[in-house]
Amino acid sequence: MFAKITAISSYLPPTVEENKNLIDERTIKKIGILERRIATSESAGDLAFLAAEKLFAKYKINRDEIDFILMCVQHPDYQMPHNAAHIQHRLNLSKNVGTMDISLGCSGYIYGLATAKGFIEAGLAKKILFITSSVYTKYINGRDFSTRALFGDGATATLIEAVNSEKEFLSAFVFGSDGSKFDKLYIPVGGSKFPPRDNPEIFDFDENKNYRSNYEVHMDGGAVAYFTLHEVPKLVNDVLEKAKLLRADLDFCIFHQANQMMLEYVQKKSELEGVPFFNDIKFCGNLVSGSVPFAIEQVIKNFDTAKLKKVLLAGFGVGFSWAGCIADLSGISN
Repeated sequence: MFAKITAISSYLPPTVEENKNLIDERTIKKIGILERRIATSESAGDLAFLAAEKLFAKYKINRDEIDFILMCVQHPDYQMPHNAAHIQHRLNLSKNVGTMDISLGCSGYIYGLATAKGFIEAGLAKKILFITSSVYTKYINGRDFSTRALFGDGATATLIEAVNSEKEFLSAFVFGSDGSKFDKLYIPVGGSKFPPRDNPEIFDFDENKNYRSNYEVHMDGGAVAYFTLHEVPKLVNDVLEKAKLLRADLDFCIFHQANQMMLEYVQKKSELEGVPFFNDIKFCGNLVSGSVPFAIEQVIKNFDTAKLKKVLLAGFGVGFSWAGCIADLSGISN
């Protein structure tokens, strides 16, 4: 029995924020993001619930067969308990369902796939509902223009299930981290290191005149770009080596959708110009852990899934953390 992605869906909140109100046309063209969806009253759990319900309805999934919920979220509804616990109740799933959160950002989908694969192939679960939910804009100041213009909110739901097969559908996983640069993309205050009760909110301008507080996302864009261009090409090589594949063997590449310019550089530096490569977030922005599954959904809508047997997936970002794998996406219906 091997783990396989068999269904995927997404949900974006209805509120739209246009980048023309934040940044100039030149910058919009460079990052490739015209508008983003914003969670206003919705929480991460609300978006997760809606993405899961959409998945169940779209694929006519029997929710009684779900035996585990895995949720990737960095801004849960509550400090405790974990989000997956009350999602189980909201989705009216059996109390025999296991639930677990993982706190990861842009690499989170790949880590989640590996976790689901481990549970399924160890015989601990048969059908896993894997949800990503991101509400970054709640933690990005509206006047932090260079950061705000990149991120959107949304959730995805993926069904991963045990399939009788002689070959793997998810393989060649590679992981990496460089925690020495954690403060290049982080929120300084609010965790147990600097608890809210003991640290008042302080607002200030950075060197680029972006306005934000110590309770909001701080991003060093240059450091993130350098990290990406340094680590991701190596990640590509490592995954291909582990999978014993050449670039010419790949059917598609689906990477974390950071922004258009970044992905163009990554594609070129990774020597993947000859491989179909998804790069389009003009109407949603960077969905963090949801960017890879959202892109998968777009790809299966527009391409023949029978030809998506060797797809290179890669996620990279906050942490700094990165991960990649080879996925067989064939047979997933739109």
